[in-house]
Order: sequence, then C-alpha cells, then structure tokens
Amino acid sequence: MGFSRSKDRQLGDDRIMKRVMLTVAYDGTNYHGWQLQPNVTTIESVLNGALGALFHEEIRVTGASRTDTGVHALGNIAVFDTQARMPAEKISYALNQRLPEDIRIQDSREVPPDFHPRRQASRKTYEYRILNSAFPMPIYRLYSHFTYVPLDVVLMQRAADYLAGEHDFKSFCSVNTTVETTVRTIYDIAVDRAGDLITIRITGSGFLYNMVRIIAGTLIEVGRGNWTPERMERILQARDRREAGPTAPACGLTLVKYVF
Repeated sequence: MGFSRSKDRQLGDDRIMKRVMLTVAYDGTNYHGWQLQPNVTTIESVLNGALGALFHEEIRVTGASRTDTGVHALGNIAVFDTQARMPAEKISYALNQRLPEDIRIQDSREVPPDFHPRRQASRKTYEYRILNSAFPMPIYRLYSHFTYVPLDVVLMQRAADYLAGEHDFKSFCSVNTTVETTVRTIYDIAVDRAGDLITIRITGSGFLYNMVRIIAGTLIEVGRGNWTPERMERILQARDRREAGPTAPACGLTLVKYVF
C-alpha cells in the first residue's frame, strides 16, 4: 500500500486522495488469519475485494493487528487510501452490504494522510476464553478452548501477576519471530470465572507473535496444578520458549479493543 506524505494529494480529475480508518469485527473461524496469503481466504483479502468492487479502484488495506488463523476480533483497525467521493463515515454502511456475515465494519472515519495503525502509541486488549466443564458445550466450540480438567483461577491469577509491567517476553513468543526487541509492557492482566467460562483478559502496549496464546497455555498449566505460580518468574527470566507452556488453540482468542 502506497502512503501519501502530503496532506491533500490532488488527482488529475480534481478528486482528492483520503485515508480512511475502519474498525473491523470478525469471526475468524473460516479465515486463514488477517494477512494476505496466496491461495487462501483471509480477512485482508476479503476487505480488499469488497472495497475494490465498491469503489472500482485497486485498494489494499493495512491492519493494526495481523491476527492468526481462527482468531476473532471485535475491533481490529485497518486503513486504506481512496479517491472516492463517498464520505468516510458512510463507507461502513456501503461496505457491510458487500461483506460476508462473519465480517462487519463497526465504524469508518477519515484520518490524517500519514496515520499508520502500527506506528501509533496504542493499547490492545485481548481475551482468551476457556470452557472448563465436564463436557463441551456446542455453542462455545468456536469461541473458547475446552478443557475438562478443573482449573484453579486463584493460582492462575497469582501466576499472571508476575507478567504485569515491562518485561522481556522472549519466552512467550514463537521461536521464529523476527522483531527488533521482545520487550513489551502489560498494563493489566486478569483471570476471572463466570460459571464454567474462564476469561483471561490482557491489555498491553503490543504483543509478540502467539504471545497471548502462549501466556494462556502457561496459565492453564498453573491452573491444573502442574506448575506453581512462582514458576512464571523463572520462565520470564529464562528468555527461552521451551520454558513456557504450550500455545493454546486459536479459537479461544479474541482481539477485543484497540485504543490509540
């Protein structure tokens, strides 16, 4: 996607290029994640196609969070440039008529031409849901991870408390992750139970690849009694992916909020 550096980029036919921000909600079950990939359907590819058909121009969106296969979102952020005259706030209505039912635009608005969703100071909030009961419940199967082994949320919260603040989270990212630094800040992390549903809610400055799912998998080990909460401190200090728990399944993860 080519980004304009000028405030108003004037076109030959007197139309001005503008940048539009979308808030996108989706059920990720049927998609191979957010990011464009060859020969598979992704959230990004569907948005690009719908926007292209709507405005009759080639459009490439840029997403704030490139969620994985099967991960859901209530409010991911995407931007794109267009020369369309349609007011930005009306685009959500027109675009939703062209999107499948499992993708819906919650808001559309114009933003400055140099606005980039991955270069802004922001806070992301994810929730990981665990159905903890004797038997699975079909209506939760796409939106939670099921385990029949009883989980102790008090122990899970004690372990989670070690993660609050700024730390090197190298132990909690996939081994092939390529980033400048694995230091991130977690502002808040809470583990709550409502009936059979356990929710891990985590807000941070940003997250490494698979970081939330690895944290969830590690907390599940603690909740089962396999590890003590104090082990979390050792895992952080090790900076070694092998020290942390398994990567929890994608279906339990939802990007809930993205705040600039």
